[in-house]
Amino acid sequence: MKLYNALCNTGAFRTVFAFGEREVAHWFPGHMAKGLQQMKYNLKNVDCIIEIHDARIPFSGRNPLFQESLDVRPHVLVLNKMDLADLSGKQRILTKLERSGVRNVLFTDCLRQQDKSVRNLIPMVTELIEGHPRFNREENTSFCLMAIGVPNVGKSSLINSLRRTYLKKGRASKVGGEPGITRAVLTRIQVCQRPIVHLLDTPGVLPPKIESVETGMKLALCGTILDHLVGEDIIADYLLFSLNKLEQFSYVQKYDLGEPCDDIQNVLKRIAVNLRKTQQVTAFTGVGNITITVPNYSAAAYDFIRAFRKGELGKVMLD
Repeated sequence: MKLYNALCNTGAFRTVFAFGEREVAHWFPGHMAKGLQQMKYNLKNVDCIIEIHDARIPFSGRNPLFQESLDVRPHVLVLNKMDLADLSGKQRILTKLERSGVRNVLFTDCLRQQDKSVRNLIPMVTELIEGHPRFNREENTSFCLMAIGVPNVGKSSLINSLRRTYLKKGRASKVGGEPGITRAVLTRIQVCQRPIVHLLDTPGVLPPKIESVETGMKLALCGTILDHLVGEDIIADYLLFSLNKLEQFSYVQKYDLGEPCDDIQNVLKRIAVNLRKTQQVTAFTGVGNITITVPNYSAAAYDFIRAFRKGELGKVMLD
């Protein structure tokens, strides 16, 4: 590790990622626009908004449309996938969020069978609701929550985790590793019996215009934007840049690279060779065609990115 840090100190790694002329892939398909309209329509029946976001990017990529359209109800920010995030600077995150008006924050890992943090959500929400006027829902003894967020941050996982915790029941909402699994506001799903709490699952909605290319890259790296819209080669390069910048060198050991490297082509080549991810290509020569074996860079990039998303390359904080 001392050698790795020495490489950082000598300036062997990039300090700035060259985005060049790249533009952010704007992914705002019809179901997102429709979903946002349905959220607004259902707001009159909602007591509290539960916004779920990725704990690795607590500030980047939160949809400002949610704050403009839906922030008229008590609001809880759930930073999910905390098991993948470096939370050594947790207090800094909470302080910065509080300065922006976000005071009710909960860190969760909703894929765990027993997440103690999830157990704190209903008491927190109940206290918030009882401390605010409920308008036309004053006579209703049950509570209705709405889960919102950008794609693939764990909205459905949160619903299923709440059901496991409070109802001892299994999945009620489909979960997937690709963004865009939930495509419509679903029927109310009960997540608690005492008090009676229902929660609306909603489609993940990205802002029509992402604020910067760097924010877009962070969203893409965390699996919020479909990979092919950005390019797995670019995502892999940004991942390598981020890991080196954070001095998180777990990838060296995982892929048996020997030492850190800042050249994505070299890294992907080594990954492909070590994992035996190769492909046959035909080469045209002056004496005829020959078949040669070359590294499969796309397959290597795919493995590199998926390893990061599963937490196999260490915990990180991208913001």
